[in-house]
Amino acid sequence: MPTPPAATERTQRTERTERTESPAHPELTVRSLHLAYDDRQIVSDLDLAVPPGQVTAIVGANACGKSTLLRALARLLTPRRGTVELDGRVLQSIPTRELAQRLGMLPQGPVTPEGMTVLDLVNRGRSPHQTWWRQWSRADELAVHAALAATGMTELADRPVDELSGGQRQRAWIAMAVAQGTPVLLLDEPTTYLDLAHQIDVLDLVTDLNRNEHRTVVMVLHDLNQACRYADHIIAMKSGRIVAQGEPAEVITAETVEEVFGLRCQVAQDPVSGTPMVIPMGRHHTPAPAPAPATATG
Repeated sequence: MPTPPAATERTQRTERTERTESPAHPELTVRSLHLAYDDRQIVSDLDLAVPPGQVTAIVGANACGKSTLLRALARLLTPRRGTVELDGRVLQSIPTRELAQRLGMLPQGPVTPEGMTVLDLVNRGRSPHQTWWRQWSRADELAVHAALAATGMTELADRPVDELSGGQRQRAWIAMAVAQGTPVLLLDEPTTYLDLAHQIDVLDLVTDLNRNEHRTVVMVLHDLNQACRYADHIIAMKSGRIVAQGEPAEVITAETVEEVFGLRCQVAQDPVSGTPMVIPMGRHHTPAPAPAPATATG
């Protein structure tokens, strides 16, 4: 007998609470952040605390600042003003090798050198743990094999990455990030260019990493329904500012979707997960009128 959506949602809330209470999760915070490219301001005076031990999805229209914010969280973009901090330390003050051991970033559409095998790629995830006095170790080997197993890539380890399907390539890159062993993982649109089955496959994998390995995950997503299903916490952005944030049911409302995306919609309950499900309305599709009440005869 299928579990009712309400019961599923209660179970999810319990799991979220248990993961949040773990003391091992690093705290990633943003204070009065200003981000810009040349003279173009992208993010202005933004404050944010990423929920530790949870999956956070950043959503919003194109060019709203989602990926720019993620780049700043990964120290790939230096703030004009304000700070990004990891456990109270400004990212710019943390040595590069130490930061790479604690925070991993998978950009959108990463490019693999021609002919590189899956195993070679995943091995690169252990680079932050190498020094001139500490070369490849048994611990590195175990981490790589565990990453391949966790992502279902063991059987493809000897295949060149450029011969894989889009979904398999994405899994290979995620395996590299897993091997890196960071407690915080940042993903920029991990489902882009994938068909629906591979999108779900990748998001299921992200959930496994969070639940089984207790990693804090922050990802940029375009699909609101997938964000609601797979994220514990949603951040909705518009024009470089946060419009709303919180649990999916708190953030994804018809009013917020219209404000953020300029799209009229209805929000129903997902019959599978019990989370919000966005039903868009375009110019050619409007709600069907309610049937007229039956009139008594005779």
